[in-house]
Amino acid sequence: MKAILLAGGQGTRLKAVTGDLPKPLVPLLGRPLAEHILRLLKKHGIRSVCAAVRYRAEDVMEALGDGSRLGMRITYRVEEQALGTAGAVKNCADFIGDEDVLVISGDAACDMGLTELMERHRERGAAVTLALHRDASPLRFGLAVTDGEGAVRAFVEKPDWNRVVTDLVNTGIYILSPRAIAAIPEGRAYDFGKDLFPLLLRKGELLLGVPVDGYWCDVGTPLSYYRCCVDALEGRLQLEPGESFMQSKEEAGQEMKDQGFVLDFPCRDRAALMGRLSQWMLELPADYEDGIRLRDARFDLHICPEAGSSALRIAVNAEDAEFAKRLAFSARDLARALEA
Repeated sequence: MKAILLAGGQGTRLKAVTGDLPKPLVPLLGRPLAEHILRLLKKHGIRSVCAAVRYRAEDVMEALGDGSRLGMRITYRVEEQALGTAGAVKNCADFIGDEDVLVISGDAACDMGLTELMERHRERGAAVTLALHRDASPLRFGLAVTDGEGAVRAFVEKPDWNRVVTDLVNTGIYILSPRAIAAIPEGRAYDFGKDLFPLLLRKGELLLGVPVDGYWCDVGTPLSYYRCCVDALEGRLQLEPGESFMQSKEEAGQEMKDQGFVLDFPCRDRAALMGRLSQWMLELPADYEDGIRLRDARFDLHICPEAGSSALRIAVNAEDAEFAKRLAFSARDLARALEA
């Protein structure tokens, strides 16, 4: 399946944080949001993408390139005037051809099961399949009301609390059939939520809503951007960090040389586990200026959270290499026991 990447956003509400940077290029863990979306598409078998661009289109095209460095193929369609969400897809009709296509925003933080979405779409033969996400406070989003079979019966746009009738948020991730694309007029502004979906419902077409597991967040405000950054750093949002967030092999080798023996311990909650370890070592005594550091004449034990993952790093420097290894594994076993 091919994909359309909607990458024309300006990010007006983010300007206080990101300035004039196009919204798809807002960084998260050292990579633009749009690049994380492209990597997600590739993870689910989609390698051919058309990016619909408008605001500072040249910057977006330069940043993402032709996709070759990601093992993908990216083409572009530049909007001379705003065409709306559905109109932008129609502008890519020559790329789509006569087949289903996945549509996804290039300015969201997302790690969702797109393969499941594609499978459900094929099984039901829907005109449109919508990826839905459960949200306990869905006031900023459009909601989709579905029946027991998953058919969308109604949409509620950005309700206040007395109009909230479901927790299912419309993520803006869709799979469109050729008949849905054919219903979009050419050359003018046309929106999915305001125009296309109501039209298809009136025609009796099946709009299938699928609650999809995984993480999704609309990076639309400074607060939501902050939350996405924290979630990515703490492992709730699984992304591949950019090189600036990853330790080079040379640095890792030097650390092994300097510290004797190093191992990583993946954990559920780094801060909570570090708190338990700190309490356990209070009487030893340990130093807490740089993680937890415990020293005596024979060794230097250092435990600290990993910056770009959900792991703890345990490093031991000692003249006796075998002793350093045993002490590191003992510290790991202690961490494992305290986490249980």
